[in-house]
Amino acid sequence: MKNELSIAFIGGGNMAAALASGLAGKVCPAGNIHVIDINEDSHAAWQARGMTTAVAPGEALARCRVWVFAVKPQNMKDVVASTRQWLQDDTLVVSVAAGIRADTLAAWLGTPEAPFNRLVRCMPNTPALVGAGITGLAALDGVGEADRELAAQLLASVGQVVWVADDAALDGVTALSGSGPAYVFLFLEALVSGGLKVGLTEAQAKQLALGTLAGATKLAAESAEPLSVLRERVTSKGGTTAAALAAFGAAGFSSIVEDAMAAAARRSGELAEEFGK
Repeated sequence: MKNELSIAFIGGGNMAAALASGLAGKVCPAGNIHVIDINEDSHAAWQARGMTTAVAPGEALARCRVWVFAVKPQNMKDVVASTRQWLQDDTLVVSVAAGIRADTLAAWLGTPEAPFNRLVRCMPNTPALVGAGITGLAALDGVGEADRELAAQLLASVGQVVWVADDAALDGVTALSGSGPAYVFLFLEALVSGGLKVGLTEAQAKQLALGTLAGATKLAAESAEPLSVLRERVTSKGGTTAAALAAFGAAGFSSIVEDAMAAAARRSGELAEEFGK
């Protein structure tokens, strides 16, 4: 644990709470975490865990080595403006706010002519709330190796991390893992619905669906075999799985998934343009 590390969360919503829970007592003491949230009713919960709170940015920010922006994208520009006076040359800025490109945020923190490039933009996903997330990260050129390691350590407190090259790649991360939990939940809903139609109870169908997905994912993660080989091993010629996969193929399942991800990536880029103005 890095006792000297101090972290400010600017925005105290669910993702900030998940990250802070993962960090406290592991990466830094809870007392080194400062949370800024305009919702004063939420402060007691943070304080009960030993963290300090404020309703607005103040001098405490200048003493924090890492700033984590976790506010709604439509509020980000104003929030950044309210913090700039306390930004230090050695501050590492980490953004988990969706829809704000790294170069846009860097210009807001500095100026368009002299952006603040000690910045890592992250795209986590909601399983981070139970410590099982996966986060894509992209760093600007002002981030050194030590800061990259620190940013990865922070996000690894709530799951896995994957570095990508830039904002464009983060649009792809958004389309796959950022939005991906919704795809999985939709598939689970369909499995449960299908289970009801073949004679199972809702409780049975849900347990079987959740167990199947968890088991298949674990097998895929721990096996050295390609996903296609794992699929083929379940599929006997002329058997039940083959019949099901043929139905998926006839409906264009793979193309549907690819088209959905392309739509999500495209919308991610559009939102970045809208919020970056």
